[in-house]
Amino acid sequence: QVRLVESGGGLVQAGGSLRLSCAASGRTFRTYTMGWFRQAPGKEREFVIAISWTGGATYYADSVKGRFTISRDNAKNTVYLQMDSLKPEDTAAYYCAADRIGYQDHRQTYNYDVWGQGTQVTVSS
Repeated sequence: QVRLVESGGGLVQAGGSLRLSCAASGRTFRTYTMGWFRQAPGKEREFVIAISWTGGATYYADSVKGRFTISRDNAKNTVYLQMDSLKPEDTAAYYCAADRIGYQDHRQTYNYDVWGQGTQVTVSS
């Protein structure tokens, strides 16, 4: 049973930075594509960023390009989301997710079969 636990959320002023972590249980973490999604109140969950199982490929939503970076440490079973130059519109609950199959479209929620419980990020103006 794979379990994902996010941490690192909080309140930050616009222009500031946060780093989210997602710790995974299980010995096969290194084979999963990992993604981060976010959901603001009243809105659908949306793709933010993803990283291939090797770490060699990354995928970004246009809204976060140049500001957010994803990385992974397979030895620690952890994926990270570094968020810089935060904006109030980045305010949302952030979820990490695992794609254990290796689907080609990393932007779709339905291609991820394991989800964390989420961590709240609030950016004040």
